[in-house]
Formats: sequence, structure tokens, C-alpha cells
Amino acid sequence: MQPDARMVIVPRKRLWAGRIISALPALFLLVDGAMKLAKPEVVVKTTVELGYAETVIVSLGVLLLACTILYLIPRTAVFGAILLTGYLGGAVATQVRAGKGLFEILFPVLLGVLLWGGLVFREDRLRTLIPLRN
Repeated sequence: MQPDARMVIVPRKRLWAGRIISALPALFLLVDGAMKLAKPEVVVKTTVELGYAETVIVSLGVLLLACTILYLIPRTAVFGAILLTGYLGGAVATQVRAGKGLFEILFPVLLGVLLWGGLVFREDRLRTLIPLRN
């Protein structure tokens, strides 16, 4: 099998650092999505308190799981990250509208930073789009 001309070899240490950084928010989002599908009382109560109808919880869980799975597949990771950025932006807006504290507002931002940070470590093509050094 001949390597693709577009394929860039990422150094092993950077690749594993990216995988570990990416795994942290991905695991959280997978658990969050699964909890929305299971709908325990705490999830229903919290979602309703944030102003959403109980009927949307499962749909949000399916959406979150689908976006996170796309993020975890190397070929669709950038697309998944873009979709998760939109999802997390909605989470930030929801927390602001609900008048929640600084931690609740910034937590989705931190997840987004970890998602993209891990992806930048794993994907050299992103490093050329987002130059972090001179």
C-alpha cells in the first residue's frame, strides 16, 4: 500500500498526547450523551431547570453521541469537532441565559479547548491552519 501524498506523519509522542487530550472531553461527552438516553431523574430535573422540555432530552443525547463519535473517527474528526463546537456553544448560551455561575459557563468552553487542542496535536494539517508559534 502506497502512502497518500496528502498524508502527513505525526510524531509518535505528539500523536499520543493528542489522543490523551482528546479522550478526556470525548469520554465526558459520551457519558453525558448516554445519560441523556437513560434519562435518570437528575438529568430530567436539570434539563427542565435550564428551560428545555423533557421531550428533547433523548434527541439531545442522540445528537451529542453522533457528534462525539464523528470526532473520535480520524477521517471525520474535524467535522465532529466543528459540530461539537456548535453544541458546546449552545451549552454556554444556555448556562448564560439560565444565570448560572462562572464554572458552569466556562466548563463547555474548556471542553471545546481540549477537543480542538487534542485535534491540533493529532492532525498536522490543522497546525498549518492554526499556527501557534512564530
